[in-house]
Amino acid sequence: MSTTVTKTLQATFAPPTAHKQSKLNDLLETYRDGLQEAFDSGASTMSAVSDIVTPYDLPYQAKAALCNYVPKLRKTYNAKELDDGHPIRLTNQAAKFDHSEERDYEFTWWVPRPGRGTNFWIPLRINPEQEPLWHDLVSEDAKAGEIRLQQHRKNWVLHVTVEYPVEEPATDGDATHIGLDIGETALITGCALKDGSPTDPFVCSGSRAKHLRKELHTTLKRLQERDASEWRIEDRFSHYQNALTNIVEKASRQVVEYVTQFENPVLVMEDLTYIRERLDYGKYMNRRLHSWAFARLQGRIEDKATEAGIPVEYVNPAYTSQTCHSCHRIGRRDSQAEFRCPNDNCHVSTFQADINASANIARRVDPWGESVPLDKAERDDSPRDGSGCDTATTHRETSETPSQMTLTAFQESEPSTSDD
Repeated sequence: MSTTVTKTLQATFAPPTAHKQSKLNDLLETYRDGLQEAFDSGASTMSAVSDIVTPYDLPYQAKAALCNYVPKLRKTYNAKELDDGHPIRLTNQAAKFDHSEERDYEFTWWVPRPGRGTNFWIPLRINPEQEPLWHDLVSEDAKAGEIRLQQHRKNWVLHVTVEYPVEEPATDGDATHIGLDIGETALITGCALKDGSPTDPFVCSGSRAKHLRKELHTTLKRLQERDASEWRIEDRFSHYQNALTNIVEKASRQVVEYVTQFENPVLVMEDLTYIRERLDYGKYMNRRLHSWAFARLQGRIEDKATEAGIPVEYVNPAYTSQTCHSCHRIGRRDSQAEFRCPNDNCHVSTFQADINASANIARRVDPWGESVPLDKAERDDSPRDGSGCDTATTHRETSETPSQMTLTAFQESEPSTSDD
């Protein structure tokens, strides 16, 4: 039996000519202007967004994407403001690619532009590991979804969502759901859910990645203040990006090794597609969290799990870190590491917060686990400051139940940036 898998392909533009670079810059600036106006207007329907973006000099694929995307920002994702680095979103009608072995860069993309005869081809530098899917995309054996074009310093990065059929992994007997919570302090926290209880937790420390991101920001800021040469800035940027990539690769490999110890494992992760819009923890925390590639880490975990024949599911991320995995009531996090349950009748009093979140993620793969947490409307889940960015702040009486469920003894690893 086959099933459909969704994956995001990534490619970097070969250095464009000055003329093409100017066109790309115009496209990005115009798109963000249209997005900002539509968002500021409070437009909540596709037709209302269409009335705003129609006058803009944008390709129809970008206008159609905006009409679908802008209403979701406020209505579905409750965005308060727009991130400055929004990518260009295009519908799958812009998925026109070509391949030829005679070119230095074998794959090219037909960049959409407004008007007739204005489109142009751009060579792509693809990830060699994803080459078979690029061939499937060109031959239409894989179905293209949303396209995103992002500018990272001097590079243009293209992301293409594709759906393709794969053989569904066979499971004999009941599946073991393993939830993964991806964060900053703890890079990855996972645990299996057996009979409703967290089992054999796994924690991969994020301290090294956190240090590298902070060092990257500080280093680039100082180089720019000193008017350092562009090659020097690019060299340091590449150095840190390569180190972070190494951490992502090793952490994702450790996760799959952890998961394979369970019988009939199914990996469960949060759908973080719009995490950038949902984050609103203040300028400092937003910069830190936006700089961490949550989706990038999830993608590598999914790739390695798929190769190992392990199914991967995605669930609604709302309140996973603030809900008691046992009684399903909204609780609080007085510290980053500790979750407190407000229900005096629950056997859980305090619990390791990230493991509690991963247990909730595992539970939600069951459709019955998608229900809204109890007491949702009675509590304020807004953050108090950056140190408790997902803390529920409503006061509660201290439970008399002893703190018997902290699970302080867990397997923790630190992915390094070297093979030593």
